[in-house]
Amino acid sequence: MKQFIMLSIVFLIASTGLSAQTGKPKTGTAQQQVYTCPMHPEVVSNKPGKCPKCGMTLVLKKNRKPIDTAVNKMPVHPADSPVHKMPM
Repeated sequence: MKQFIMLSIVFLIASTGLSAQTGKPKTGTAQQQVYTCPMHPEVVSNKPGKCPKCGMTLVLKKNRKPIDTAVNKMPVHPADSPVHKMPM
């Protein structure tokens, strides 16, 4: 019985190691290129061509960086600051 248990453990360890992925991990550098129409952004294609709606040449869609919202906000004054108090 002890031999059966040891054999089972060895089999489980070996099968787990063999079923693991052996390929190289993807780095994400090779992204799929997406082409879109400048006038109709809903028209997308994985290859260059013409827009079916207007006939314009599809352009490569660039990845845009997210907008930093902290830069675009106006300063906020506390509600009890003298700036908000007006004589009535």
